[in-house]
Amino acid sequence: MEAAGGEESPEVSGAAAAESIFSGRTKSKPSSAKIDAQLQDATRLKTEGNAFYREKKIRSAIGHYHRALLILRSMDTDVTAAMKGFGPEVPPLTAAQEELLRNTQVDCYNNLAACLLQRQTVHYARVQEYSLRVLQWRPGDVKALYRAGVATLELGDAHTAKQYLIQACRGQPNDANVRKHLQRAEEKVNQELQKEKAMYRGMFSSGLKSGGSGEGINQSNGVGEGV
Repeated sequence: MEAAGGEESPEVSGAAAAESIFSGRTKSKPSSAKIDAQLQDATRLKTEGNAFYREKKIRSAIGHYHRALLILRSMDTDVTAAMKGFGPEVPPLTAAQEELLRNTQVDCYNNLAACLLQRQTVHYARVQEYSLRVLQWRPGDVKALYRAGVATLELGDAHTAKQYLIQACRGQPNDANVRKHLQRAEEKVNQELQKEKAMYRGMFSSGLKSGGSGEGINQSNGVGEGV
């Protein structure tokens, strides 16, 4: 794996699993063969998207990753279980098919986040969303932790961003970009802490002044009553 913060190659972990499934499926049932074909299409689209990414054709890469995810969504048990009775029955996936589907999904979401960070105008909420989906299935993914940290920091939550970036830094302690954004998050957290302290000092100071004025009024009232 290249540095989490640098310009890395897109994820390719699903390719080996795909080859092992497709090379040995001589006795698949028709329904299983259809699933294999769909998985193969999704894997191909992801691979083509990776090529576009390396060629800096970000828009084409994004399109291919989205198309791959659309195919995978139709087989995803998390989705099909919720849609049961509203469409054609999807045959259960084998363990190998389920693993390939999930790995390809994770790679596509990871690569989409990488693509969005390359755009002139970055949609940080979408980068955060895709990165968190990756972390849902692959919690220790350093690239997803880094991108989630960057996006969350840009969205204004320095405390949460710091936590993501600390974890990313543990996985890639020598990565300059991870360390740079972690430092940014820490500085932002410290700034917010100083603002909080200043605000509370101001409130405390105002309370003392208000309390002092109140005592003065009570004293004068007492004098008035004495008169």
